[in-house]
Amino acid sequence: MISRLKKLWKSLGPGLITGASDDDPSGIVTYTVAGSRLGPAAAWTMLYILPLMVTIQEMSARIGISSSCGLAGNLKRYYSKSTLLFMAVLIVAANIFNIGADVFAMAAAIDMFLPGNEIPNSTVLVSWLVVFLILTLIIILPYRTIVAIFKWLAFSLFAYVLAGLIAINNWPALIWHTIIPTVHLSKEGLLILIAVFGTTISPYMAFWQASEEAEEKKLQNPVKGSKYMCEYRIVTKNELGRTTQDTRIGMFFSNFIGFFIIALTGSVLFGGGFTQVQTIREAAEALRPIAGDYAYILFSLGVISAGLLAIPILAGSSAYVLSEVFNWGGSLDKPFSKAKEFYLVIVVSTFLGLIIPYTGITAVQALLWTSIIHGIVAPFLIGMLIHMANNPAIVGPNVNSKRANILSYLALSLMTIAVLVFFALEFPIPSIQASILNTFNL
Repeated sequence: MISRLKKLWKSLGPGLITGASDDDPSGIVTYTVAGSRLGPAAAWTMLYILPLMVTIQEMSARIGISSSCGLAGNLKRYYSKSTLLFMAVLIVAANIFNIGADVFAMAAAIDMFLPGNEIPNSTVLVSWLVVFLILTLIIILPYRTIVAIFKWLAFSLFAYVLAGLIAINNWPALIWHTIIPTVHLSKEGLLILIAVFGTTISPYMAFWQASEEAEEKKLQNPVKGSKYMCEYRIVTKNELGRTTQDTRIGMFFSNFIGFFIIALTGSVLFGGGFTQVQTIREAAEALRPIAGDYAYILFSLGVISAGLLAIPILAGSSAYVLSEVFNWGGSLDKPFSKAKEFYLVIVVSTFLGLIIPYTGITAVQALLWTSIIHGIVAPFLIGMLIHMANNPAIVGPNVNSKRANILSYLALSLMTIAVLVFFALEFPIPSIQASILNTFNL
């Protein structure tokens, strides 16, 4: 039994890391807002979005392992320059905003453990220290060590499971709401639903996993003298099986943690009347009198560990995109001296994210808007993935199954509708908004 678990642990990689990174501070706060404002009735989202999420990430993984190249590299070779530029700008811009929001949230969580809040602008100061620490580790440590750290950081997210087991006492109602969907047909309810979908199907996850699968493939089966960096390479059944298992475990893990965050905040905050959480501190402090110090501490530590995992992945996915666009050939497997441009993208994008604390918006606002931005980008990403995953020049014989196409088109339709509803509610054309409001009786 132990040997089988060790073998399973060793086989896990990009899928588990990608799934865990989806529960970044942006995701944690989005799930917290969903739970605190909608209650346990928001728990169904984690169950019903899982098959869509798995399908999207499996497509990304197959594209990466089949072509030994990330999504941007395949875009560059097989699609127009305008398509490549459009997707690259969307992903990098969304990632930078996400990095800033995550750094801000981590700093706010760390700030809660500082004595007395006596340091002026302590959150901003901690933000800078967090960035320096993360960048130093990424630049100094070798690839395999970084992957090992990411895998162990993923399991630190079980803090939310422990906090939930300590505080949740309404399991029958929670299970009912998980199985039976409840959609809140109000403007706030619809916006929160869009944010939940956006943070769960985050575009950077697809780019990161495809690049990491390509990285693993090139490390295990290097091909010298290849004319193209991106071209189909033979993939064995064992490789496909390992990738599929890794991805499914990673996505299940992601939504399992997300479920417990919604369940915890829906049971404790919503049940206690704390429905308008504006800061990380408010979310954690609200848990203390009802759920106890352990739940408070675990919630705060979860935000910190999630940021340590997600920020390098966000910056790294931007670096992979631009490296493939400009043929820099950079990767985490190379030292700084041999991939300067790659690491400079990580450094610059991370520091650009530090602008967020100076804008005057709260960490919760920044994180929630990050999720909405991901929701807006998602339809473009999903459409691109569907086309790539059905292109034999990219994936060879490993094209989408009929089931994968049905689920991916369903995801595309849902995200497109969500984006259209979002724009109609936030930037209304009176006649269109009136039609939507009448349809939903808002």
